Amino acid sequence: MSDIDLLFAAARRVHERAYAPYSRYGVGVAIRDDAGQLHVGVNVENAAYPIGTCAEAGAIAAMIASGGRWIAEMCVVGDGELLVTPCGGCRQRIREFASPSTLIHCASLSGVQRSFTLEELLPYSFGPNHLVELK
Repeated sequence: MSDIDLLFAAARRVHERAYAPYSRYGVGVAIRDDAGQLHVGVNVENAAYPIGTCAEAGAIAAMIASGGRWIAEMCVVGDGELLVTPCGGCRQRIREFASPSTLIHCASLSGVQRSFTLEELLPYSFGPNHLVELK
């Protein structure tokens, strides 16, 4: 099974655990870190909008909690057949732990629809490298 297939399978499986009683739009995410470990997350909605959590944020938190520090590749699975990509806030969250060339696979429940680099989703991004001390 390819890396993309493994990521998709993990994101699709966890997607079923999304807590989305308000939007009824579940999202599951799987991240493969630079050590090859998989980390997953789901969206968790809250009646007091906007304090829900995106699936990408949950997967990143799981990665950090288990010792990972860098996203090698990720897959986002959403309900329906329209292309689902990370929201703007999550694109910036991903940027904190990924390079512009990191692949993000966007999928429906039936499979990966399209793959993007982070640079394609967040061009000219601001990241940790901008905050190095100036000499």
